[in-house]
Amino acid sequence: MSTIVKKAWGYRYAVLIILWLVYIINYFDRMAVLTFLPFIQKDLNLTPVEVGQLASVFFFAYAAAQISAGFLADKFGAKRVMYVAITVFTFVTAITGMVKTFGQFLALRIGLGLGEGHHFAPAIRAINNWFPHKERGRAVSFFATSWAVAPAIVPVIVTSISVYFFSGDWRPVFYVLAIPGVIGIFLLWRFISDSPKEMIAKGKLSKDQDIDGDNGASVRTISKEEKRKSYGIFLKDVNFYVFTLCLFCQLAVYWGTTTWLTSFLVTQHGLNLKEMGLFASAPYIVAFFAMMLGGWLMDNVLHRMKPVALIGYICSIPVLWMLGSVEKGNTGLLLTLLLLVGFFVNLNFGSIYAYLPKLYPKEVVGSATGLANGIGQMGAFVSPLVAGYLVKVGANGAQDFSRVFIFFALVSALAAVCSFILKEKKVTNASLTLINNEKSIS
Repeated sequence: MSTIVKKAWGYRYAVLIILWLVYIINYFDRMAVLTFLPFIQKDLNLTPVEVGQLASVFFFAYAAAQISAGFLADKFGAKRVMYVAITVFTFVTAITGMVKTFGQFLALRIGLGLGEGHHFAPAIRAINNWFPHKERGRAVSFFATSWAVAPAIVPVIVTSISVYFFSGDWRPVFYVLAIPGVIGIFLLWRFISDSPKEMIAKGKLSKDQDIDGDNGASVRTISKEEKRKSYGIFLKDVNFYVFTLCLFCQLAVYWGTTTWLTSFLVTQHGLNLKEMGLFASAPYIVAFFAMMLGGWLMDNVLHRMKPVALIGYICSIPVLWMLGSVEKGNTGLLLTLLLLVGFFVNLNFGSIYAYLPKLYPKEVVGSATGLANGIGQMGAFVSPLVAGYLVKVGANGAQDFSRVFIFFALVSALAAVCSFILKEKKVTNASLTLINNEKSIS
């Protein structure tokens, strides 16, 4: 990392970009499976219900890992936990190309979920340590765009690798995906520390290159009794549970649509491998701008998550409902609805994850984020599983996903209700809340 970049831009932005890149690598692994899912289904002779089970078991393991990841990040530091996470999911991805049976695939999906599930909360904790309070909404929103960029580029990249290098075979692609994982391990080792103070102590960062605001010092060490009391800040807050249900719905819609999108395009609309890669990427190209817009609106215009969430969820209802009923061959309408789904489903994605860091002390934000995301990820577990049972299979093997997208629309409606009843203080008042909370545990 050049000295010029450190001084001119601020090292916290370099940290943010590296965390963003490493999380894209995380998504490469899971999205590759979802991209090739209709072809894996054919090779392994799987039913839609079995496909739903494979998708859901990943998210069950992922959700369980989220809870432990938050507490581990608070105890051992974000960097160490991310190290272990990326090592595990890189190894599991590399051997996915060897899978032969449903049982083997099930075991690998659990392993991938446990590995990738220990990545998110530590990354949020690292951002919270490096960025001042007033910039966290934008920082988390930018980080969240990795969830749009990766799904936008992965289908095109992995299908192109398969077509041009392996004659359409999906198995060798997973061996190739071990390379980005190794790169991610190197980036974490070389450029990331848990806090600016730690990096200064190691001589990798000077004081004049430090970040602005309230993050120059590392998180204050507190006793076990103080830590126990500090957990009550969010565990006794009713709005924490309303927020968690909202997150449950958000993840159910996002991962439900993401899991079944390629199967929907191939089996209901008859797209080939190359066409499917392009259409599957479309919603996430728009999602990048939607996430950034949502974070900007939260920080600079609306000063709250709630209005952003209501816009996104309410507008998602009709476009999801219509998407499932598009007639085969009407590619213009199909593409239009995919773009609209990508925008509205993702509008609140960055701002929803900025909610907890804005309101709770940094000593417990890893635990709060991990717990909320762990429970919320159960939405990602339930949604693909339910969808598998809603797919209608005709006598000729044709599949109809209309009921699946109606289900996603109804979940969006529930998310809108949660957002409406959520009592949220303005972000401008959150700083005072944060200070008062920190005083109460000091």
